Amino acid sequence: MKRRESKSFIFGALYILAFILWTVLIQTVDVKPIGVNGTEIGFAAVNSWFHKMTGVNFTLYHITDWLGLVPVAVCALFGVIGLIQWTTRKSLLKVDFDIIILGVYYVIIILGYIIFEMYPINYRPVLINAFLEASYPSSTTLLVLGVMPTAVFEAQKRLKNIKIKRLITIIVMIFSVFMVTGRLLSGVHWFTDIIGSVLLCVGLFCIYKAVVNLRVNGVEKWNLDKNF
Repeated sequence: MKRRESKSFIFGALYILAFILWTVLIQTVDVKPIGVNGTEIGFAAVNSWFHKMTGVNFTLYHITDWLGLVPVAVCALFGVIGLIQWTTRKSLLKVDFDIIILGVYYVIIILGYIIFEMYPINYRPVLINAFLEASYPSSTTLLVLGVMPTAVFEAQKRLKNIKIKRLITIIVMIFSVFMVTGRLLSGVHWFTDIIGSVLLCVGLFCIYKAVVNLRVNGVEKWNLDKNF
């Protein structure tokens, strides 16, 4: 395994371990009934202070909620690319490796969302449409930080025009920062919900990138050796 890919694997694994530890701490440290209807929330002092400082901004919540369709569109785009390759090449095994792994990666993110919806760790600090919803980790943050970096990664791999690649990178960075900040300041999540999503997404993306780069570098090396 190449040194760069090894670092990416280790980095990703450490972030996922940090996410697991963070999840455990949320359920054990400073747990108090500060939520709606007395729901118990970990890191109560920090979460309560931050929520009181930001307040609730439903306009920002709705904006970031609708913009959450952007990463969904990115997922659909790569899904279409994979489907076209599968259809034209007449074999799933002939679909580009990075697209296949990307599909697996997206499924893992979706499963993560489903699991935490089924087994809530925290509930939102406010009611949404009169319902008390699961809050940890922030699903919108999970979707944005889980999907949007893959758009940059794939653009760097597949596009040749440097200016377009830079433009995509800048747009994705601005969009991601806005979405995470907007979700944080909208007041519909606890501060710890956002941190959890960031830790999980960074870990998963690093491992995805390491897997793809390892395969690409391995194929290139094999082709080079074969030519000699």
